[in-house]
Amino acid sequence: MQGQSALIGSLEYSPFSKIKYYPCAIEESGKLNPHKMVFQAIGRLLGYPKRTPSSFKSQQKTPAEGERLYIEAGYAKTRIIDSDLQTLVTLPEGISQQEWIATNAANFFHHVNLIYEVIAEFCTPRCCPTMVAFKTEFVWMDDKGRKMKNSAQQYADYVILSGQKLLMDERVFPTKYGKPFPRSFESLVQKFFRHLFHILAHIYSAHTQEIIALELHSHLNTLYVHLILFCKEFELLNTKDTAIAEHLTKHML
Repeated sequence: MQGQSALIGSLEYSPFSKIKYYPCAIEESGKLNPHKMVFQAIGRLLGYPKRTPSSFKSQQKTPAEGERLYIEAGYAKTRIIDSDLQTLVTLPEGISQQEWIATNAANFFHHVNLIYEVIAEFCTPRCCPTMVAFKTEFVWMDDKGRKMKNSAQQYADYVILSGQKLLMDERVFPTKYGKPFPRSFESLVQKFFRHLFHILAHIYSAHTQEIIALELHSHLNTLYVHLILFCKEFELLNTKDTAIAEHLTKHML
């Protein structure tokens, strides 16, 4: 944040950072479809053959066949880098812990947002009427503390919108040199990372088939392990938060 000095040691493992959007992702109505733009861009970037909706659907497994694919050895252990992720989460010398957490929060938010956008076309209110991850349902709490039952897509939208608002709040994430972080910083970033974890857990629970079909499981695994290790290092998620995905984490680490 302050001077962006904490970018030292951060990890850039997303295949989406170089995506260029093309004008062919246009509906018959003449309007741009952002999800199609993402898929077409990824296809060009990774060299995927052009797929029609019917051909993509034919490659997907049924729910019974796809159950717990994320813990199969052929998928769970794949990564896009050989580096020890634990070394990447360690606080670098000369950087404050709050500064390091703040910069990594922005990076994690960016990557989780991008990986969710890839499967957003499949995460519809019809397919995912509630925000569920490994049989655990999450509800959104508004600013007044009221519980709001949403579809997974709506929940993810709230996470993205609230995350953007938080990251742009100078009172929480100061960018001016010498300006202190607030006393509430720790509790705010814990909530922030908990929401990101919910999205990743939902993707594994409900959309592993799509991720594997797009051959992006290595990217998702790397992102998940990196986030889990980072949160453990700085106690941003407690065991109650991560208990729902304990079986997944054990196979990943």
